[in-house]
Amino acid sequence: MAPVLVSVHDVMPETRAAVSSLLAVLDRLPAQAVTLLVVPGRDWSDDDLSWLRGLAARGYPLAGHGWRHRCDPPRSLYHRAHSALLSRDVAEHLSLDGEGVAALIRECHDWFARHRVPVGDLYVPPAWALGALSRRQRAQLPFRYLETLTGIHDLRESRFRLLPLLGYEADTPGRARVLRLCNAVNRGLAAVTGTPLRLSIHPFDLDYHLRHDLLADIARVERPLAYDASVWSR
Repeated sequence: MAPVLVSVHDVMPETRAAVSSLLAVLDRLPAQAVTLLVVPGRDWSDDDLSWLRGLAARGYPLAGHGWRHRCDPPRSLYHRAHSALLSRDVAEHLSLDGEGVAALIRECHDWFARHRVPVGDLYVPPAWALGALSRRQRAQLPFRYLETLTGIHDLRESRFRLLPLLGYEADTPGRARVLRLCNAVNRGLAAVTGTPLRLSIHPFDLDYHLRHDLLADIARVERPLAYDASVWSR
């Protein structure tokens, strides 16, 4: 298998038990190679925050992942289509203008400092839907790396790398068929080009239709990568 970047999405109090179960399955990988995408704007208790700090102390990198992970009702045709086909009600960036998106990302970053939780350089919009951020607004963000559906942006160096994506959030048979096809295409692309793969896991994927695909892909990971500058050298 090509080099792999592993991320666990939607880390929040409501998914704590499911995330812990996933990390038990991923324990054959170094903690430094499993990035946890944290949703700050939820109801984090002191015990939840202690759990999160404990994960960071064990070596798991933490990244920003939106604010609420819930969007306002779609206002545009694009957002309605995106919700129907991909994101449902989580693409909160698409409900905002560029200034609103930038403010949300800054608030996300500031939350970690306020709660004494370490955060890395990566920000991932919910459903990878970046929204209406201008080039100027991107350059002023507190995070260095920005992941979208197609790959990773290095905002400091103004560069982008296309990276195939594997996903498993198949809670219906129809989604399972679509995701299995997309995953096959992306595995093939990574195999032909030697490009690293992104293995993107959601908290309840082990309960969904692509459970066995996910477990097989985890077992095949031989060269895990971190979300850092090494992505551009592999």
